[in-house]
Amino acid sequence: MTTTTHKTEADVVLIGAGIMSATLGLLLKELQPNLKIEIFERLDVAAAESSDAWNNAGTGHSAFCELNYTPELEDGSVETKKAVKIVESFEVSRQFWAYLVEKGLLNNPESFIRSVPHMSFVWGERNVKYLKNRYQELQKYHLFKGMEYTEDASQIKEWAPLIMEGRKGAKKLAATSMKIGTDVNFGALTRSIFSYLQTLEGVKMHFHHEVKDLKKYEDGTWKVKVKDLENGGKKRVKAKFIFIGAGGGSLLLLEKANIPEGDGFGGFPVSGQWLKCINPEIIEKHQAKVYGKASVGAPPMSVPHIDTRMIDGQKALLFGPYAGFSTKFLKNGSYFDLAQSIKLNNIKPMLSAGMKNIPLTKYLIDQVFQSSEDRMKALKEYLPDAKKEDWVLENAGQRVQVIKKDKQGRGVLEFGTEVVNAADGSLAVLLGASPGASTTVSIMLDLIGRCFPEQLATAEWQHKLKEMIPSYGLSLNENPELADTLRAHTAKILKLENNTTVNA
Repeated sequence: MTTTTHKTEADVVLIGAGIMSATLGLLLKELQPNLKIEIFERLDVAAAESSDAWNNAGTGHSAFCELNYTPELEDGSVETKKAVKIVESFEVSRQFWAYLVEKGLLNNPESFIRSVPHMSFVWGERNVKYLKNRYQELQKYHLFKGMEYTEDASQIKEWAPLIMEGRKGAKKLAATSMKIGTDVNFGALTRSIFSYLQTLEGVKMHFHHEVKDLKKYEDGTWKVKVKDLENGGKKRVKAKFIFIGAGGGSLLLLEKANIPEGDGFGGFPVSGQWLKCINPEIIEKHQAKVYGKASVGAPPMSVPHIDTRMIDGQKALLFGPYAGFSTKFLKNGSYFDLAQSIKLNNIKPMLSAGMKNIPLTKYLIDQVFQSSEDRMKALKEYLPDAKKEDWVLENAGQRVQVIKKDKQGRGVLEFGTEVVNAADGSLAVLLGASPGASTTVSIMLDLIGRCFPEQLATAEWQHKLKEMIPSYGLSLNENPELADTLRAHTAKILKLENNTTVNA
């Protein structure tokens, strides 16, 4: 029996049904409504991997509380460049989401975004000094105005009573708080965007479809080979532009695309777990996202935090993540993913990156062999009165940290997101992890600039981008009045409490 191959053509093919593909698809459809878009997802539902609420922190990463975005330098000063970029990017995301709600493209913003204060919390003389320096440096930027700093235990208790219950000893404490922090359910947001996209003419979404191969034609278009996992059927799509937003699976597809710009890229998989509170009384006592400092050698995604979450309308409380190692590149991936990713052009960078990151490898091995007592010990640093019976272990998402070549051909392990695109703009791939989801809109705007430069230069696209993102092309840190106006506007549209303005 022969299998019929279905052939079709598309302007845009999106691979992976996560927040990145959803955002890019909607941006492009708003900019050029007549685009024909085909979306392929290996699983049976959108946002089942990194975008799912249980698989990411949902912090609405805005650099208010994440200490890994403000590293302490050798001279004791605090680097703020990354934090400033991230807070600007998150404000762009808020503007886009508010536009979608205001235009009726998305409903019920409270289903995907809620107000939850963002806190940083440290103890010990050195850490307190660092947090105070961090606070003072961030106060130079308008988007961080409104951040409060204290070393007063009673004030910390008022902000987050649960972390102070049972805390004994004379250790010096310090905390910062940003009342305008948010919790974002990226899974719910992603599924809402795709639900809307599927109502539009020219958009087709295919679940249980796996992209098996990519090949570039001489005219610059692409042949995409797809397998229907339900019936074994085959599809061939001729595409003008491809975006690969398949989370950890993006690296393997980048290798199949075989573009020169992808040479040397490798990936280092890191898994994670949460402790989830199952005691409603404990959950109700906490209303904040409290981030601490990562252990020495820990990857940035393993910064410990005790987190208020809103998932499917229910309040939840998580602690973690506890890092681990798996050779899978996706939660629903294969244990052969890592081995299959090793090619002649990336074996040297991957080996050299491994040699340079032995402390990270040791840390991950230690995490894998942690006992439940070890995990509770870590939790009790944040919640001294925590009881084992109130918490259960849950698996979080799988991340693949980027390994790329430096000028000498050696490997560098990158923590963050990386966009790799073909020189002609016909294909783009998103690699990496945090702060990804929260800065998706900025990342996708940058991608559009790389891959659709002629269209982006037109008056029509410029006007539409300004309509969707009023601060487009401007720095909100350098335009305080505009920043306050837009924060107030997006807070109103997104129904956010304590989120109307910054304190001057």
